[in-house]
Amino acid sequence: MELTATEFDLLEWFARHPGQVFSRSQLLSRVWDIAFEGDSTTVTVHMRRLREKIEPNPSKPIWLKTVWGIGYRFEGQPAE
Repeated sequence: MELTATEFDLLEWFARHPGQVFSRSQLLSRVWDIAFEGDSTTVTVHMRRLREKIEPNPSKPIWLKTVWGIGYRFEGQPAE
């Protein structure tokens, strides 16, 4: 699968912290360049694109979960 550099960095961050929830602002500060002046929409778009690449059904993700009102988390193992 082909990922952009940012998609790879985002996936790597989540894989190193399975189960931990990160807000969009936390992801911006940890994954994007510290000088990046984007907004949280950037994270939302990258999450959608990453899901389209790694999830069997992006509309019902098993790996990259949304934690409503907080942010996102990576499931190290899909729920059964």
